[in-house]
Amino acid sequence: MYKEIMPLHIQRKKCFFKPNSKRVLARYFNLDPDRMVKIILRIDAMSKKQKKDVLNQLLRNFSNRHRSIVAVWEKSFHHIEHLFAREELTDILITPEDKLIIGAYFTKEYSIEAAAFFNPSIVESPDQSQLADGEKRVIISFRATGEGHVSSIVFRSGIIDANLNLSVEELGKLLEKPKRFKSYRYQRADFIEKLLQIHYTNPSMLAIIEAKFSSSFTYEELRRYVKEIQQEQELDLDGHTLMSHILWLASSHYEITYSLDTSISERVIFPISDTEKNGIEDARFVHFQNEKGKSIYYATYTAYDGLTILPKLLSTQDFIHFKVQPINGKIANKGAALFPRKINGKYAMLCRVDGESNYIAFSEDIVNWHQETTLLKEPEYPWEFVQLGNCGSPIETSKGWLVLTHSVGAMREYTIGALLLDLEDPRKVIGKLNQPLLYPNAQEREGYVPNVVYSCGQLIHNGHLIIPYAMSDYCSTYATVCLDDLLEALTSN
Repeated sequence: MYKEIMPLHIQRKKCFFKPNSKRVLARYFNLDPDRMVKIILRIDAMSKKQKKDVLNQLLRNFSNRHRSIVAVWEKSFHHIEHLFAREELTDILITPEDKLIIGAYFTKEYSIEAAAFFNPSIVESPDQSQLADGEKRVIISFRATGEGHVSSIVFRSGIIDANLNLSVEELGKLLEKPKRFKSYRYQRADFIEKLLQIHYTNPSMLAIIEAKFSSSFTYEELRRYVKEIQQEQELDLDGHTLMSHILWLASSHYEITYSLDTSISERVIFPISDTEKNGIEDARFVHFQNEKGKSIYYATYTAYDGLTILPKLLSTQDFIHFKVQPINGKIANKGAALFPRKINGKYAMLCRVDGESNYIAFSEDIVNWHQETTLLKEPEYPWEFVQLGNCGSPIETSKGWLVLTHSVGAMREYTIGALLLDLEDPRKVIGKLNQPLLYPNAQEREGYVPNVVYSCGQLIHNGHLIIPYAMSDYCSTYATVCLDDLLEALTSN
């Protein structure tokens, strides 16, 4: 085990973010259609009094656990409404109360963070009002994992005082899924380029697609194009698979918004599209400023559908409205992290294109990355021999771009280290630590994945680096280190 570097002093704080099984979302409960029909018939056979008693009990038990449980049941009923066209159900007369009961039978609660609460990222909040001197309001994002290891993005808000102590604001009581919008407009060239990365398309089929698609189109127009191709062409199995992949890819672009009366801790970015159905992993948030000084928050994350990973870019200005779109090009892998501003007129991104070393890439387009990547650092020390990666976006300092890294060594032990990159040309490594900055101690090494410390983003406050990090993929905490001492250690090495 490697000890912390002297004279660097890492202050581990006694603030822990642990899984909370009481945090639940109401989700559609899908079953085999034949079973659904049987359940509906059993509900229909109940007496009026039985139905009244069941509905009253449901309202007593669940109305205080969800913001509008009636609307949830109505939505679940809408999911199965098509079944009433079946012969067994055509004679059933459905009352509004019946719809709620039926909807409740096809709804379930999902505890979003019951299994793990980890891989945090921290940014300065857009709201810095009503603070005392030396205080900063922050937003911390987490990867929350529940049943089936399905991950989502959740948030906490808090205030860091002048002594680097974090006061977390009270949790909201009712979780909120966003409304979903499919108003995104796709560009044909970009869409086809991404499609070709996930599905080989023969030239004749590609010509049909290019002829059918307009230069730009909406999601609904795309669905119409796919339907027309299916009707006009005699598609083989690969052709039908291609049409499915087109719709799958289109579902990865969307916009979401939350009600203004929700607290940030109530907002959950839960897998929405087919590309995300098995989870949203490791969002690396960064406060980005453009050339005119305008702020926007970006986060790179990985979507997983059980077979394929799809890197995505999330953007927001207020943590109420979010836009999501896939990332294309050479860096389309896990663990990309965006620099907080352009460098020499281009976006810059840390990435790991080979799965084991740290690279950097540049682009004039924030979602299309086609230029060559540059190797920054490959495994060098024993604690890095398995792989290297980043722990979030670089932080600009007077001495250079500060990058925290994660390393994997023997016994799959994860440690956190640091690099310093040149401010004007971050392809140049100008400093590095020759020992880990942070390693899992005796209290942190036990968990869902033992011997892991991992972070997705840090910030500077009161001359110190604030490092939120996960403890063995189970819960999270944070540590601090004097920035000047860290930079001195980096440059002296």
